[in-house]
Amino acid sequence: MNNDNEYIKIDLTKVLNGLLHRAWVIILCMILCGALLFSYASYFVTPMYESSVLMYVNNSDFSVGVTSFSISSSDISAAKSLVETYLVILKTRMTMDDVIAQGQLDYSYEQLCKMISAESVNDTEIFSVTVKTDDPYEAERIANTIAIVLPEKINAVVDGSSVRIVDYAVVPSAKVSPSIPKYTILGMMMGAMLSCLIIAIIEITDNQIRSEDYLLETYPEIPLLSVVPDMLNERHHDNYYYYSHYAESAPQEKKQQGKKSHARQEKKPAEKPEKPERHPRSKGNKKSKGGLL
Repeated sequence: MNNDNEYIKIDLTKVLNGLLHRAWVIILCMILCGALLFSYASYFVTPMYESSVLMYVNNSDFSVGVTSFSISSSDISAAKSLVETYLVILKTRMTMDDVIAQGQLDYSYEQLCKMISAESVNDTEIFSVTVKTDDPYEAERIANTIAIVLPEKINAVVDGSSVRIVDYAVVPSAKVSPSIPKYTILGMMMGAMLSCLIIAIIEITDNQIRSEDYLLETYPEIPLLSVVPDMLNERHHDNYYYYSHYAESAPQEKKQQGKKSHARQEKKPAEKPEKPERHPRSKGNKKSKGGLL
């Protein structure tokens, strides 16, 4: 049983020539896609603002329940675990409800938790609490409310702990997202990739015969018997689409030439018929004729 497998031969030179020939299409797609994502980021994406408050963990010994911990300021791993402990307390419902009540916020517990993030600063005992909202003044107000509520909650849970405020939150002057240059560059890259992919597919699936070189390279085992020369054009055309264009335009040119020749024949004036020439008879002939009679 014979299984005939069909293979698609990809000519990289042909694909590259197609890309170079349609470079203006690629540039146009880059401009259009870049402008599209620029407009989307500028007018349809809600700008977001961040405001942060810094806190310092000031304790060497603390206990949670019956378990005691001893932490030095140089112990980085202990500082990380301490920050993680405070983050758990920060995200509890009891703490978030007090923040909502004191800040007079219109958010639920789940919504407020998604807006708040915290992390240690450079693996030290200082950690930051960041609030991200679409209102810069609201972000500053929530962050400072957390700075007031969180130390009280930590003292109530962890014995002997002390949290001090290093820096209060301020109203952010610039948005953190969206980044319009990133959106624009992303759009231009997407336009270039999409246009190159479409052009490559067109070139790979194109099976039209455009020159004798295509036949010699595609079917080297079949000899080329003859080539029909172009006898009408004086110049040698190297255009990529010359042959197909000539096949479409040649009949129209012949029709136009026929119309012009027919019009010239109609404009040509009609020739007058020639009169027969009269040959006068000489007197001598008449006399001789009369003498004979």
